[in-house]
Amino acid sequence: MTDLFNSILLGILQGVTEFLPVSSSGHLVLAQSILPGFSSPSAAFDILLHGGTLVAVIAYF
Repeated sequence: MTDLFNSILLGILQGVTEFLPVSSSGHLVLAQSILPGFSSPSAAFDILLHGGTLVAVIAYF
């Protein structure tokens, strides 16, 4: 359950910081190191987070 909550939290963080003039990937790395009990995600997890952003951009434009 904790991993699910942390994944949702990271997805929200990715969505909020993606369009700001700051590095959303940097925020994800920082948040992953701070969150308790969150194991290091695979590259597929990071790709899925960015994939969600891609879908949102395509749907909007």
